[in-house]
Amino acid sequence: MIGKVWSAVDLNSLRQFLVVARLEHLSRAADELRVAQPSLSRTIARLESELGASLFDRGGRLRLNEAGKLFRGHVERSLGELEAGRRAVAEATSEGVRTVRLASETFLTLTGPLAAYKRAHPSVEVELQWSAADDMARLLRAQDVDLCVASQPIHAEGLEQAQLLDEQVGVAVPLDHPLAGRASVSVDELAGQSFVTARAGHWQRRLLDRLFAARGRTPKIVCEVDELSAIAELIGAGLGIGLVPGFARRMAIQMPLVWIGVDSPDCRRTLTLFWGVGSDLSAAARTLRATITEWDWG
Repeated sequence: MIGKVWSAVDLNSLRQFLVVARLEHLSRAADELRVAQPSLSRTIARLESELGASLFDRGGRLRLNEAGKLFRGHVERSLGELEAGRRAVAEATSEGVRTVRLASETFLTLTGPLAAYKRAHPSVEVELQWSAADDMARLLRAQDVDLCVASQPIHAEGLEQAQLLDEQVGVAVPLDHPLAGRASVSVDELAGQSFVTARAGHWQRRLLDRLFAARGRTPKIVCEVDELSAIAELIGAGLGIGLVPGFARRMAIQMPLVWIGVDSPDCRRTLTLFWGVGSDLSAAARTLRATITEWDWG
């Protein structure tokens, strides 16, 4: 049966399945893949027929079922191994893989080691992409990226990690804010304050939501942004207050802001580098990993 499945199913069908599994929505998956929805539906149906099992629950909204989740993991690893093989051959038969792919929730923290790496290896192309922490395990298993840097924990199997930085996260307020004279503030005291924060998926937003949810509260969000570097400027303009990591505290000093500690042991950021267990990283990726892990994070 297994031989029959892999002889009948092409790689493109497997890649299409992964997109449908990620989005759990046929029309959005078809748009992303730029294929007709009926054609994509036939591809999924043919794949389920070959496997002899349904991969999705179709009662109302499309949902990946347990069999689909099991199959997804194997497909991600299989396609990842094929990509690793392609890159290994390229490295062995030419001058080596000259591209390294890094995903991160934020690149502001990484500018130092990335600049040092490019100075030492100017011929290597560094491909950067933003990713939410929830997507990083999938990207690494499929070997769509070589390395990931997350500002929050990733609870997934098959990953190795190196902690880079553990730091306090505080709250930044305008100079004329009533809290501006405080050395620290509790989460309860922040209830009702207007927050400038990142959109859902970014680590600052996740941290803010976790801090308030632990106390049965919901933060009052008046401004959501994708451009994280704009948060401090919007706070300085008086639109609200917001969480700012210790690493970025020097930026607050250069703006009309006051950085205040939050009286909670959970108000921290842990910056961690992740890569796949047993992944055959190229020489370029191994060197970037060493550059990042050996960087003086101070």
